[in-house]
Amino acid sequence: MNSLDLIIRDGLVVTETEVTRADVGVAGGKIAAIAPHIAGAARQTIDAAGLHVFPGVIDAHVHFNEPGRTDWEGIETGSRAVAAGGGTMFFDMPLNAHPPTLDAKSFRAKQAVAEQKSLVDFALWGGLVPQNLDELEDLARCGVIGFKAFMCNSGIDDFACVGDGVLREGMKRAAALHLPVAVHAESESLTSRLTAEATAANRTGIRDYLDSRPIEAELDAIRRAIDLAGETGCSLHVVHVSCAAGARLIATARKAGVNVTCETCPHYLALADEDVEKLGPVAKCAPPLRPSREREELWKELLAENILTVGSDHSPSPPEMKQSANFFKVWGGISGAQHLMPLLITLGHFERQADLSLLLRFCSANVARRFKLPPAKGRIAVGSDADLALVNLEESYTVRAEDLHYRHRQSPYVGRRLRGSVRRTLVRGQAVFQDGRIVGTPQGRLVRPSR
Repeated sequence: MNSLDLIIRDGLVVTETEVTRADVGVAGGKIAAIAPHIAGAARQTIDAAGLHVFPGVIDAHVHFNEPGRTDWEGIETGSRAVAAGGGTMFFDMPLNAHPPTLDAKSFRAKQAVAEQKSLVDFALWGGLVPQNLDELEDLARCGVIGFKAFMCNSGIDDFACVGDGVLREGMKRAAALHLPVAVHAESESLTSRLTAEATAANRTGIRDYLDSRPIEAELDAIRRAIDLAGETGCSLHVVHVSCAAGARLIATARKAGVNVTCETCPHYLALADEDVEKLGPVAKCAPPLRPSREREELWKELLAENILTVGSDHSPSPPEMKQSANFFKVWGGISGAQHLMPLLITLGHFERQADLSLLLRFCSANVARRFKLPPAKGRIAVGSDADLALVNLEESYTVRAEDLHYRHRQSPYVGRRLRGSVRRTLVRGQAVFQDGRIVGTPQGRLVRPSR
């Protein structure tokens, strides 16, 4: 096949059903051939012997904060971090951009800057807040991947939380538009009361914060969101589930016919509440990290596939926002987009070749299916986009601050030994990351859901 632009030779190609040694041929940014041996030459050849070839990670949950709060991260640095972790696409949340993505104008502003700066492809979440119900149809027309709502205080003044009445109406409208609603599920009444009680008593330490956001606050919100999804016929996705009981509630509702799924995040699978006490503000998030026994139970739910996807919930801030004697005032967000897949590989539940297909589903294929991405995304197949991550599963490395691609080089994983080194990331057949360096230029495209 002499018309090929690229042949990736002798890699271990990971699909949803198997891991096979094969060559992958690329032409015009698409996968044109997969075979034990592709005869002939191409304009470029990559020797992938000893490497696993995965579909690129699709991180469905990041906060790159542009436009408006680019000093927190920005699409340029954020997309570089995604690429360094084997990612070829991200879904940017409507907050903490300023203004948040709440109408067509703000959508177009974010799209324009992402097309100018993103190294990888992207989709955009629209917001669901009390003030923008009449904007949802325009956002759908623009191409949002879905609508994000907070069931508790978001921590951002320009992104209000929703009560059950607004969420019900938003879900009705989203269902009519055939788009999902994603919820941050924590009870506003319970978390605000416990926070007020703690601060009034001058209990503002790390453990006080953890105690103010108990598992029951998460479960209460999940139950209410499931009920509303069942009532309205809305497609519901619960983000960053931190506890096994939450995943079980969702799995039970799905078996009963409710269109509901959930994600968890690497930090809930890798860290526990004692790590917050050791690491301090860099490990603060909401919902908070749970006890180690809860982490192990969450792993069981993931491996049972009661959790559909894993997203980083990359939520950075300037270092000064991570500094306060009052832990309630510290910005709650973990920087993790660069290490989503390496963390999952390191944590030891994907040792067998057969398990790698499961890893692929959590990081790519399930995301593409759940959010109705075009068939070209999230898989290795003839006709798909050549969005690929070449990974050395045996190579280990220590996370160093100087190797982070974030605007602010802070992460709870600094100093941690990880296994699974991303050697190369390709977006539509073009290298954007190679051997520790960014080698591509911005080429990201907006990906709209198929509706």
